Amino acid sequence: MRVLLLEDDTDLAAGVARALRRAGLAVDTVTTLAEADLALSVNAYDTAVLDRRVPDGDAVDLVARQRATGSTVPVLFLTAMDAIADRVGGFEAGGDDYLVKPFAVAELVVRVRSLARRSGAVRRPVLEVGDLRIDTARHEVARAGVQLTLTPKEFAVLELLGGRPGQVVGRSELVEHCWDEMADPASNVVDVVIAQVRRKLGEPQLVHTVRGRGYRLDAAASS
Repeated sequence: MRVLLLEDDTDLAAGVARALRRAGLAVDTVTTLAEADLALSVNAYDTAVLDRRVPDGDAVDLVARQRATGSTVPVLFLTAMDAIADRVGGFEAGGDDYLVKPFAVAELVVRVRSLARRSGAVRRPVLEVGDLRIDTARHEVARAGVQLTLTPKEFAVLELLGGRPGQVVGRSELVEHCWDEMADPASNVVDVVIAQVRRKLGEPQLVHTVRGRGYRLDAAASS
């Protein structure tokens, strides 16, 4: 899952981004509304975490404009503006959640992952494909009842594939949702992570290559 983080406090932004990445999320950070607007126009995000007040305005206005153009990216406002009127204004503009500073990082991560699941990339908290079980809430994976240890990036890729079992997910879509803007789409990062996931899932293989198109998670194709 890929998250856009708008926060003009560089130390706070670094801490939040670090926590989200540890949870397996790809994070792009911006500091102004103009940068956030551009990022939302060119990238596919599963969630946006927006500070309300930044140097060039109020993120509520950005969200209202995005909603007017049909954007459905779930938005969490992360702000010190804690008055009831502020919260109501955030929701009325199209926000989906509101977390007041100071906040617990663990709560932020849970809220962001919950919102990201609403975006369409993953629809259910527990995904099952054959004997594979992916618990997106607990961030756990098991096959045939045996718990597996995956890195955050491996989990992110498997989670995206698991949300669309039997369907082909292209390399570009995997990069778009599981890596941040620093990733090089022309590199072999996807191939490397897919190989690692296959090795950890074991036999029979569940992740299949569809030549020229991408990858598919499919238990039926293993039998």
